[in-house]
Amino acid sequence: MSTIAGRINGRSKSRINIWTALAMATAVLALLPVGTLAVMAAADTGHLWSHILVHVLPHATRNTVTLLVGAGILATMIGTGAAWLVSAYDFRGRGFLEWALLLPLAVPTYIMAYAYLDILSPLGAIQGGIRWMLGYSSPREFRLPDIRAMWGAILIFGFVLYPYIYLTTRAMFLTQAANVVEVARTLGVKRSGIFWRVALPLARPAIAVGVSLALMEALNDVGATQFLGVRTMTASVYSTWINRGDLPGAAQIALAMLVVVVALIVVERWARRNQRFSHSAQRARPMQPVRLSGIKALIAFSFGFLPILVGFAGPFIYLVWSALKRIEHNGISAAIVRATVNTVTVSSAATVAVLVLGFAAAYAARLRPGTLSNAVMRTASLGYAVPGTVLAIGILIPVAWFDRSLDGLLRNTIGVSTGLLLLGSGAALVYAYAARFMAISVGGIEAGLSRIPASYDQAARTLGRDATGTFFGIHLPLSRTALTAAGLLVFVDCMKELPATLLLRPLNFESLSTLLYGEAARGVYEDASLAALIIIVIGILPVILLARMGTAEPHKAARP
Repeated sequence: MSTIAGRINGRSKSRINIWTALAMATAVLALLPVGTLAVMAAADTGHLWSHILVHVLPHATRNTVTLLVGAGILATMIGTGAAWLVSAYDFRGRGFLEWALLLPLAVPTYIMAYAYLDILSPLGAIQGGIRWMLGYSSPREFRLPDIRAMWGAILIFGFVLYPYIYLTTRAMFLTQAANVVEVARTLGVKRSGIFWRVALPLARPAIAVGVSLALMEALNDVGATQFLGVRTMTASVYSTWINRGDLPGAAQIALAMLVVVVALIVVERWARRNQRFSHSAQRARPMQPVRLSGIKALIAFSFGFLPILVGFAGPFIYLVWSALKRIEHNGISAAIVRATVNTVTVSSAATVAVLVLGFAAAYAARLRPGTLSNAVMRTASLGYAVPGTVLAIGILIPVAWFDRSLDGLLRNTIGVSTGLLLLGSGAALVYAYAARFMAISVGGIEAGLSRIPASYDQAARTLGRDATGTFFGIHLPLSRTALTAAGLLVFVDCMKELPATLLLRPLNFESLSTLLYGEAARGVYEDASLAALIIIVIGILPVILLARMGTAEPHKAARP
């Protein structure tokens, strides 16, 4: 018996080493862009760095900080207010608002900016209608302030990114026990003061998490800020690299962006320090919403619907109208078809890679729990905190070096040239997507594996299954739901990713996001509307998934 057990343990250790090696390789691939960026930033750029330090970085940093602070405050106000509205009050239409408030997640910031630039243009329908009502005949007599400004960027980012705060804060509000509210009422706190004195302080950790996610998404943007004429650090990286051909200078600005990202993470951790809340799980009752009717219910619904109207419904209706007009006059162009095929192909390949590598990292941590495996898993998830522009620069150099080395080796040995194998085939783009969105896969799969009891592993081992056999026989089938959810989220994020796609796409390669960016940059808004509409329609899929998860969890939490 001991001999059999020894053979099983021996095979298990061998298999575990394979899983651990694959997880460590995933972590190395995630760290490689950051290490490359640091080496590139240390290169001698002559007088270029002094020029960047004096004339580029201060202005870009000031704009970036202003945008993050303004958009963060606005998104926090909208997200927290909407979360409290649908959690603390019950009125007609509340069920619709609960999931519809997540719809702006389906609209990338660059599509939002693209849509509102046309909607609010001086010759657009809105300004034309206002002039007609006021008795003016031309934009020279009356026009609204140009949205191409910092205030316009703050508004657009705030209305697109508030769902990150709404999602985390609403979950916290729904899990707050009714007895906490009742105790506060017995201590003399009025119903109107429950939010400020009880609910909001308890929700601060959740708000901090949502705000940090929203701000990292804002920092990653390159399309919306360029459309709106706001020169942020991300836009400076792009222009320094593409327009000026100064890759080391772009790396130096990108390294400064990493400092901002680290600062955001530190602030988020600091905001959640010593924040703990516990209650008796057996006696906890979910907070009961107050019933509203009449004019109060109408006002509540109107306030809840406003972010949906601005952040989703308005741009979506405009895009549908523009796309139908485009199809009616010119049909569906071949460029749209090619861009859709390119986008689906590359996003699918990246999704498969992310799921395989993410499962390896999460499964290795399950097989050998400890400090090392957890560090490897967290390192593999590092890319989500790195803006796409920064990641693209860090990937370009090692990938280009590999392409040149392989091409030189094969030409010298067998006389065959491979050219830009990774850059030209789109493999570098798949690498960027995988490094950027690995955290989604690792986090989702880790949560799915945590629900599988360890006794299942032990039972499989007693039946002679090694680690790999247990994986295919037990963990993979039982993790199918988590795997599907993670894959859907990764696929849609890959479709929407613009900065990394702009910088690493092969020649003559257009995705839906880059096609939209190019057409909008040229001012051909109708030609880009169909690409934007396709991205949004597919982007609604994870929103539906998140809405279903959000409605299911409170019911599970409320069960005794």
